[in-house]
Amino acid sequence: MNELKPLLVTPIGFARSPFKEKMQAPRQPNTPQAAAGSVELRSGCDFEHALEDLATFRYVWLLFWFDQAEGWRPKVLPPRSEKRRGVFATRSPHRPNPIGMSLVELKGIEGLVLSVEGLDLLDGTPILDIKPYIPYADSRPDAGHGWLEEARDPKPGWAIDFAKRAVDQLELLEGFGIELEPPIRQALELGPEPHPYRRIKKTEGGAVLALKDFRVSFTTAEKRLTVTDIVTGYRPQQLATLTDPALEAHRALAQLAKA
Repeated sequence: MNELKPLLVTPIGFARSPFKEKMQAPRQPNTPQAAAGSVELRSGCDFEHALEDLATFRYVWLLFWFDQAEGWRPKVLPPRSEKRRGVFATRSPHRPNPIGMSLVELKGIEGLVLSVEGLDLLDGTPILDIKPYIPYADSRPDAGHGWLEEARDPKPGWAIDFAKRAVDQLELLEGFGIELEPPIRQALELGPEPHPYRRIKKTEGGAVLALKDFRVSFTTAEKRLTVTDIVTGYRPQQLATLTDPALEAHRALAQLAKA
């Protein structure tokens, strides 16, 4: 076997999206949670000429680096599976080489900036390459869905409702620039059961989803989940003593709970 040598990879640019944190980003492109964004290519690399003719394609592949993924695992538990799968049979970011691919719609090119829709990348994600999507080569109707076709794997199908109290809490957080509704829907649409991708704890009256620094209470009825309450994950003593400005939203949420 030939001696393995490290490969040098340099980003050609970076993604610009509204998703600043991992909990905000959708798990796949072109889902309801995906967003409009852009790809900004580096200047001084002659990429202006490399972009010629790309605008004739409607969709493009973005090859990118999962720069926030730490380490890798040979087997992982995907969101739609009840058992661990080989990492090469999944799209987990925790891979030997954390390379991802995302299909987005190309809306326009201005200079070194590509405007796209259906983006699922975090803001600042390094872009390694861009390739056109070619239907006759990239679309295979007989491809199948692999292990995702197995009946025991949970499928999306849970409807998500928000009680008025939860709607008021979401609106309050939006005033602080915190969009919690998309990640709540993404976490709960696969069901109310605990999972590594869904930190859920059962309670006497329902269940609680831990979503970063927030706790989301919900109830279930048939195939519907109703979000009833959204509270801070910080203790009152922490809110009273810590001076981090980011906690203002949590303090306001705590005050709303007292009203």
